[in-house]
Amino acid sequence: MDRDRLRYMYVVGIALCTIALGSAATAGDYLIAGTFGVVIAYLGVRYWMVATGKF
Repeated sequence: MDRDRLRYMYVVGIALCTIALGSAATAGDYLIAGTFGVVIAYLGVRYWMVATGKF
């Protein structure tokens, strides 16, 4: 995949995980919300690596 498509996929993944984190936190499932937080952090680091060319 080229870098533009990878960046787009990471942004979509971050957006979906943010929605899931909000839903889990609202429902009171804080362990699941924390897991989504970790996934968001990982996707953010991967996005940064692709965007800066350290991929």
